[in-house]
Amino acid sequence: MTLFEELKARGLVAQSTNEEEVRKLLDGDKPVTFYIGFDPTADSLHVGHFVAVVVMSHMQRHGHRPIALFGGGTGMIGDPSGKSDMRKMLTREDIDYNISCFKKQMSKLIDFSDDKALIVNNGDWLLDLNYIQFIREIGVHFSINRMLSFECYKQRLERGLSFFEMNYMLMQSYDFLTLNRKYGCILQLGGDDQWSNMIGGVELIRKCDNKDAYAMTCNLLLTSEGKKMGKTENGAVWLDPQKTSPYEFYQYWRNVDDADVIKCLKMLTFVPLEQIATYEHLEGHELNPVKELLAFELTKLIHGEEEAQKAQKTARSLFGGEVSIEDMPTTELGDDDFTDGKIGLLDMMLKAELIPSKGEGRRLVQQGGVSVEDKKVTDPQATFTPDDFADGLKLRKGKKVHHRFVLK
Repeated sequence: MTLFEELKARGLVAQSTNEEEVRKLLDGDKPVTFYIGFDPTADSLHVGHFVAVVVMSHMQRHGHRPIALFGGGTGMIGDPSGKSDMRKMLTREDIDYNISCFKKQMSKLIDFSDDKALIVNNGDWLLDLNYIQFIREIGVHFSINRMLSFECYKQRLERGLSFFEMNYMLMQSYDFLTLNRKYGCILQLGGDDQWSNMIGGVELIRKCDNKDAYAMTCNLLLTSEGKKMGKTENGAVWLDPQKTSPYEFYQYWRNVDDADVIKCLKMLTFVPLEQIATYEHLEGHELNPVKELLAFELTKLIHGEEEAQKAQKTARSLFGGEVSIEDMPTTELGDDDFTDGKIGLLDMMLKAELIPSKGEGRRLVQQGGVSVEDKKVTDPQATFTPDDFADGLKLRKGKKVHHRFVLK
């Protein structure tokens, strides 16, 4: 199976500017330099970014050279695609720190040694641009009428689209032109919501330098109901273990809907397609081992095999009714967490990020969804003293979420 066929079979390819030419590039003997852009709007990648990183890894394994382009420049504007409001503007210090975090996480799947892959920051050429010169040389190639016909801008017109954000397409297109001139990059990859921005870059290279360039989008990671995956009631599922612990990361994938498990195995892991095909007829409880495989493989990719084994061991013991205290997610409480020698149940859960708000926690407790040391707690005003934590205090939310509280 060729690279293009495998990417298609795994459900990773959405659309491309010229499928036949893109197929030839990917399956040819000559290495292709391609890029994917990441706007550093947080200090960690999340599950939504993971599809792009996996595609980069597939491409590199077949001899092509990835460029991970970090948006030190575009990140200061923000992409309006799919957003109902303008993004919060970040400082250069914020962006530089976020980029350093991204690099560390991506290195687990991408080999950056010996120029096998490049890390580039578009702030190197965007932040010092002469705006008048930029508009004269680049802006002249863009039609406002055509830009407003793109879905990413049409969605924002009713609520207000700033000229500030209108520049984003020009900036991203200029990135492609710069990478083409400097590194011979001829292919841009990205999420399907980036299609219009990517077309802009392809056309800009043709208009400015009379060269061919190509774009291919990847399918977004959606549930069978069409909703973006990687969200929990407490927010995004992050790749940073300080934001989403390896156990929580494992559990997220262990608990995916039956309708999504095969798709996730294809899109997010490197499990052979022939092996995955043997699971496609399974239903109901028969899918549980497949979900375990999905959770283990993804946790191993992000956090390493040792953490994946720990998470699996803990999940199995919890599912079997025996709690493994050693690997249970734990929150430490200090003197500052206690008021008059007590701490409230809701305060504990909020600190451990087990609830998004006290209001939500209050409803959960009143509905009988919280147990402490295997005893159901129905009073949201329940409090605990330091003595209660002498040997650690175990809390269970619902049937599957276990947490331990200890004193520092």
